[in-house]
Amino acid sequence: MIKIIEKIFYLSHVLVLLLLLVQCDTDEPPTNSALSLKLEDVSCTEAWITLTTTNLQLPSTIILKQNNQTISTINLIKRDTLLYVDSLLPNQTYDFQSIIQSINLSSNELSVTTIDTTSHNFTWQTWTFGEHDASFLWDVAILDENNIFAVGEIYLNDTLGQPDPHPYNLVVWNGSKWELLKLTYQGIPPVIHSVFVINYQDVWFDPWFHWDGQNFQELPIDPVFIGVGINRIWGNDDGIYVVGNDGFIAYKTVNGGWNRIFSGTETRINDVCGITTSQNETVLYCPVSSFFVPGDKKILKITDGKVDSVYRNRDVRLYSAWAVNENILYVCGEGVYVNKFGTWDEIDLYPVGTNSVRGNDINDIFVVGDYGTIFHFNGISWQMLSTPNNKGYSKVAVSRNIVAICGNYQGQGLIEIGIRN
Repeated sequence: MIKIIEKIFYLSHVLVLLLLLVQCDTDEPPTNSALSLKLEDVSCTEAWITLTTTNLQLPSTIILKQNNQTISTINLIKRDTLLYVDSLLPNQTYDFQSIIQSINLSSNELSVTTIDTTSHNFTWQTWTFGEHDASFLWDVAILDENNIFAVGEIYLNDTLGQPDPHPYNLVVWNGSKWELLKLTYQGIPPVIHSVFVINYQDVWFDPWFHWDGQNFQELPIDPVFIGVGINRIWGNDDGIYVVGNDGFIAYKTVNGGWNRIFSGTETRINDVCGITTSQNETVLYCPVSSFFVPGDKKILKITDGKVDSVYRNRDVRLYSAWAVNENILYVCGEGVYVNKFGTWDEIDLYPVGTNSVRGNDINDIFVVGDYGTIFHFNGISWQMLSTPNNKGYSKVAVSRNIVAICGNYQGQGLIEIGIRN
């Protein structure tokens, strides 16, 4: 039995989502008719398949087969239809085919292999830094297991045992120990809020400092940044994006200067994460929310410099975003949510504020937040990897089998590194 709710067809084994993309001209004769199946995306338990018709009179009844067994009968009314199949098993291969029995027409056989799950099991190490004031590590980035960077403000005593008012703003992991550094601008070490790794010769620390693989470089402050609070940085081989308070976004090409991007908001932009689409476009996702004052609550979507917003049906604050690809987006803040092909779902986790989401792929995602909470999705299930405590996590970085988390604990800067067992 098929029950239709908001264009979603629920079945016992398959869920068919009709995206009404292209209207078919039903006056065309059904000559040279064809059906075709194309895989759009796949997870451990789901597959998204586009069914395309050519020269076919619509509406028409189509049978969808999985491993030569009928799993759904679809009343097709549009030329291009997105089929969403769930209840699959990880690391398995399935064959799909669509058939119109009345005219003896069949599509190609599409072979789909689901993704395997990842392990929830990690071995953790914890370090704290700071001797006075309120030390805090705001962001962390991973090059490899021997090169991890965390930035913020670490306050130590000087050689005479007196409080040093100037913070260490960078800690670097070399595989065996942490080195505390002061990157200075005009002789003074500022608090650094963001770090982003592009490659071994291209690491950014806010827009003010750069690592070229050999040396830290102090960069001139472009006038575009005067009076701006920086929150996050993201980049690729084509350029660098910076987001901050009051709706601030700036972009720099590899060999060019900094330019503002009009965001359409005056609210704080908390995070920026980008992808490269199958059309070779750079797309950024930026959650917009203030912490304690009224303001916009939305997700900006920036495509090659053009700003739009992602529709969502929840009026909640969001502090971080991470995209698997152009089809699947995770966000967190007051709750954790996922958008798959335009449909939002809330993920039922321990009720705590969440501050950062990052992952390797659709089967390996981390969310961290208040009270030392670490959540991991392995492709099938979410698991809390920690017991709630007094730690406060600000950001998480993931690279293959390494996860690094930064924040604070009892007035000290905090870093935790997890290695997958």
